[in-house]
Amino acid sequence: MPLTRAPQRRSNHRIRLNPPQAVVVGFLGAILVATLLLALPISHAPGVEVTLLEAAFTAVSAVCVTGHIVVDTATVWSPFGHAVIVAFIQVGGLGIMLVASLIGLALLRRVSLRGRMIAGAENRAVTTGDAVRLARGIVLTSLIIEAVVAVILTLQFWLSYGDALPTALGRGVFLSISSFNNAGFAPFSDNMIGFATDPIIVLPMCAATILGGLGFPVLLQLRRELRRPLHWSMNTNLVLAMTVLLLVLGTVVVAVFEWSNPATIGELSVTDRVLVSFFHSVQARTAGFNSVDIGQMTSETWLSLDVLMFIGGGPAGTAGGIKVTTFAVLLFIIITELRGEGAVNIFGKRLSRAVHREAITITLLSMAAVMSATIALMVITHLDLDVLLFEVVSAFGTVGLSTGITADLPPAAQIILMILMFLGRLGPLTLGTALVLKQRKVLYELPKERPVIG
Repeated sequence: MPLTRAPQRRSNHRIRLNPPQAVVVGFLGAILVATLLLALPISHAPGVEVTLLEAAFTAVSAVCVTGHIVVDTATVWSPFGHAVIVAFIQVGGLGIMLVASLIGLALLRRVSLRGRMIAGAENRAVTTGDAVRLARGIVLTSLIIEAVVAVILTLQFWLSYGDALPTALGRGVFLSISSFNNAGFAPFSDNMIGFATDPIIVLPMCAATILGGLGFPVLLQLRRELRRPLHWSMNTNLVLAMTVLLLVLGTVVVAVFEWSNPATIGELSVTDRVLVSFFHSVQARTAGFNSVDIGQMTSETWLSLDVLMFIGGGPAGTAGGIKVTTFAVLLFIIITELRGEGAVNIFGKRLSRAVHREAITITLLSMAAVMSATIALMVITHLDLDVLLFEVVSAFGTVGLSTGITADLPPAAQIILMILMFLGRLGPLTLGTALVLKQRKVLYELPKERPVIG
């Protein structure tokens, strides 16, 4: 009887990406597609040529909802190019909210650290079964806010500035999407300088920026329990409190340092000075529109805006930075240590010690990225520290504010800013965990010992 060989099973080696890896790959794919589309001649204005680096830089800035530009958005890109930019702003802003709120919250109980880093919020009320409803709520909320702002801006451009209705509508939609997604792209060569004192233009944009920066978990809870603040989570309370505090402080700081500066707000009326100061306090949180020349601001204002840009907005939203919750946790840890208390208590609840480590890790990694990039740019460009630090923090915080040096930087410096925008949008720990294929489980603990601190 002849021997028969048993059939061999083909090994099916399928690459399985963990959630952070999927986020990174998704964003890289979106950037690649956007770059290819913006490199097409149809995306350029007649007679304008765009290099591949300029297309890639704009694509990264759009997908990472930053607003940094190396070419004039109004004159370099065609209507098709503008449509590509605004489409990928929506993908970048809304996409990260969907990933953060759906994947993160669905895996929060099973993958603690990774889930928190993707979700960026403490909202354990959402389960896997709520995924479809949550996704629908995110999209619907975003579109409603953008539509309301677009209508207001369109009417103002049409009725007050004499724009043709199609032009006014295009500008209104572009700015509403860019505002809600904290992108900072504007269809004007001078950004929003021409509308600095028009509250009907700048205030709706500020409202969209603030709402997008709060994060969807906060918006969801406010929609359900607006009149029951006692039911709000620690995340919601922290985001709202820190947002109001930083908006007020930012407005005061900008007004104080720029009040007598004739190159910015010094020649405006008192009301307009306050309006412009508030606008830039909002935009530093991390939209990046500007209604005055940032390059003409004082060094004190630059450093103050550096702090606001580094902190950023709320988690699981469209804002960047280390997030207001991270900053608030560190602040409460300091207060607790100064008081000599054992546990960190926030709004009547005890903070998990795991959150301590996460907040410290995110902050230190972010500071390392900012400092490393600043030193690298100093070596490459030989420009002043305050100018380069502003540019680096703006890129890492996905803000997009600039003193006007971005387009003149050498290619190596622009590539560093592109990396910072990508890193700042996804977060240092999200990228770090994306590189880890397996979690190492430690089965033992070492003896405890305490070094001398301070």
